[in-house]
Amino acid sequence: MKKKICVIILFFLLLVIDCSLLQQIQKRAAFYIAFEQQEFFQKLRNQEVSPETVLKFREYESEDGEAQDDMTFTRYLLAYYASDLTEKNELKDVYKRLLHFHKEEIEKQEAYLDSIWSDIVYFPVPDTIWDEEKKVTFGDTWMQSRTYGGDRGHEGCDIMADINERGNYPVISVSDGTIEQMGWLELGGYRIGIRSPHGAYFYYAHLSDYAEGLSVGDEIHAGELIAFMGDTGYSKTEGTAGNFDVHLHFGIYLNDENKQEFSVNSYSVLQYLYQEKKILHYQY
Repeated sequence: MKKKICVIILFFLLLVIDCSLLQQIQKRAAFYIAFEQQEFFQKLRNQEVSPETVLKFREYESEDGEAQDDMTFTRYLLAYYASDLTEKNELKDVYKRLLHFHKEEIEKQEAYLDSIWSDIVYFPVPDTIWDEEKKVTFGDTWMQSRTYGGDRGHEGCDIMADINERGNYPVISVSDGTIEQMGWLELGGYRIGIRSPHGAYFYYAHLSDYAEGLSVGDEIHAGELIAFMGDTGYSKTEGTAGNFDVHLHFGIYLNDENKQEFSVNSYSVLQYLYQEKKILHYQY
């Protein structure tokens, strides 16, 4: 009788263990399938991550640095996009498994994340020490519908000026980098594009004018004045303004392995910089 009871208990234990293993296998299989179906790449483009999660992963990286671990902030973020998990050891396991099965692709995606998150320093619009009414607001407007020039997705996030006057708000560079593009675009009006050290292209558009003395090829430091917010664009005629309210269009672009440019949602980057008060104070 005792032997039968032991066998039954053992059977149920094995059944529980098997169910647990099955759940783990199903969970891991789910993100491998998602990876293969390009859903993972779309998650990377969406960049959906809260400031709290960013801070958590930066703390993980700091702890690992002391322990001489090979995990970095971007590796935790990569594993998070693949699995939606947030616990340290689980993310380590996800990253190792992804690296084992998809080493080349994972290293490429890791480089994409590095190019964005390794170089950002400041929110692109400084605060003012003079006028409390000069505030800005922003939301997730990436890939919202736009119709000027044909139906298209909005490849950036808009930072709106509370005071609707062009030339009122300074715009600074979020990172170190090199000015790669300046001048007029039909959609973007006066714009400036800065390539960061790790390769991200930070795009600032609808500017009223540029900071004095800037030109293509100049080296820029994070926090340096580059332009002023405006309402230029939506016209083939250079200098056209007033087709919309004053705001800064802030975009992030990366190049794939074929040198083809693609946009990345800048909202989480802006949200992190703003919430963590990575904001300079200017006198204006």
